[in-house]
Amino acid sequence: MSFSSEVKEELIRLTEHELHFAVAELSAIIHYGGKVSCSRESGYSIVLHTENISVAKRFYSLLKQIFPFQPEVITTRHQGSKKNHMYSISIDKQADVLLVLKTTGLVNNLGQMDEEDYLIDNPILQRTCCRRAFLRGAFLVSGSITDPERNYHFEITGQDWDRAEQLRDLMNYFGLEAKIVVRKKYYVVYLKEGSMISDALNIMEAHVAMMQFENVRIIKDVRNSVNRRVNCEAANINKTVSAARKQIEDIEYIRSTVGLHQLPESLQEVAAVRLEEPDATLKELGEMLHPAVGKSGVNHRLRKISQIAQNIREHGNT
Repeated sequence: MSFSSEVKEELIRLTEHELHFAVAELSAIIHYGGKVSCSRESGYSIVLHTENISVAKRFYSLLKQIFPFQPEVITTRHQGSKKNHMYSISIDKQADVLLVLKTTGLVNNLGQMDEEDYLIDNPILQRTCCRRAFLRGAFLVSGSITDPERNYHFEITGQDWDRAEQLRDLMNYFGLEAKIVVRKKYYVVYLKEGSMISDALNIMEAHVAMMQFENVRIIKDVRNSVNRRVNCEAANINKTVSAARKQIEDIEYIRSTVGLHQLPESLQEVAAVRLEEPDATLKELGEMLHPAVGKSGVNHRLRKISQIAQNIREHGNT
């Protein structure tokens, strides 16, 4: 089972003790995953098509919890497939449909739908707890989350810009900093920051999934921190080795041309120590001198030797 499926399974197992939670979640499921149709002959109808049996059961149980009627359930198998089924849950009776639409805030008292302002001042979303439930419903029916071992990505798909924009604003209400991207014919509201995704899981009350997500984040952060440190230390070692090799080359060049005895006594001393200890750090070289010299002092003397070697290469003298 994918991490996204695990999150949804956890959310589906939540029990909505308060009716207004159930209404908010149901409203999101219809708005972001269902289809509300209207015809002159039969009026409004509501249907949810999904391959996820758990989502189908959640939608059905919410309807049963809130309303006194029985929705119709149809199960079909994809042609040529033995495993995948399509579950359709529909409400066709006009009085039942209108009751659902009004209760979930999908239509106003005049029986009119207003997609552009659906979430704006919607009475069912005035409480923070109901906004949490709404986000949960939207994710259940139209969302996904990448396995944190692979990448950090959380998204919910909207069928049009208005729905995506309203969902983004709802998520931003919780400080999630959601963004929208157009993918083919869909509008995707997404999060990329690990801490934001963790917060989203917490907001939806997927607490077990959030702990799993955080555990992976901690391990990845530690691993990345160790890798950065190792890479930094490796780079420093390579830099030190390269510098020591260049210093030895300069010293040997001076010795083979004009002789080390031509150098000032302080440079002769550090040159001898460097040849004896090619792997020693500047600090270690300084402690070998008499009297001892600090790291910056040793570095200064070695730079001076390098300048002398370069001068000999260019002009043939010290």
